[in-house]
Amino acid sequence: MRILIVEDDTPTAEFIERGLQELGHVVDRVSNGKDGVIYALEDAYDLAVIDRMLPGLDGVSIVKSLRGSGSSLPIILLTAMGGVDDRVEGLEAGADDYLVKPFAFSELMARINALSRRPSLKAQITEMHVADLTLDLVRRTTTRSGQNIDLKSREFAVLEVLMRNEGRVVTRTMLLEQVWDFNFLPQTSVVETLISRLRAKIDKPFDTPLLHTIRNTGYSVHAPR
Repeated sequence: MRILIVEDDTPTAEFIERGLQELGHVVDRVSNGKDGVIYALEDAYDLAVIDRMLPGLDGVSIVKSLRGSGSSLPIILLTAMGGVDDRVEGLEAGADDYLVKPFAFSELMARINALSRRPSLKAQITEMHVADLTLDLVRRTTTRSGQNIDLKSREFAVLEVLMRNEGRVVTRTMLLEQVWDFNFLPQTSVVETLISRLRAKIDKPFDTPLLHTIRNTGYSVHAPR
């Protein structure tokens, strides 16, 4: 995804930027509200992470300005103020989610992932393709080179996440959060076990591998490059 960060606290901005870039996202970063509005309106972003308190134009004002301009850009507001009224103000202004500082990067990614699954961020699709691999989201069927592949529900769910992120790295933590709803379970090997089963079904019977392990990072589905 292409993500805009609007944050005037340099350590926080760099922390978010570094984490997103490590996962393969394209990131632009600005440090004031005026530039935030300009960037958000002039460029095509998939999501924006905007601080609540900013010089010149605060985060809520940015959200109101963007919504008033007709922008449907998904927005996560960051704030050091955790009061209910403050959160309500941000959400009613048009923000899609709210995250109180300090926060773990994994929580931010969980919220980004949740927004990425909403129809507002990506068009509703019923079928996905990567090379000769097809995933039918309505019939819940999988085929490759015209051959039916029998996937169990978890295998299908993992493959769906990977194919929705075609060409991008999906980390083990992201899969645990999205498929198993585990926020933190470092000792489990369920992801590795399932990936092994999935690879045996969608890759090994065919000449060209599509499921790739990115060492020390995660997994990616993409056609040969």
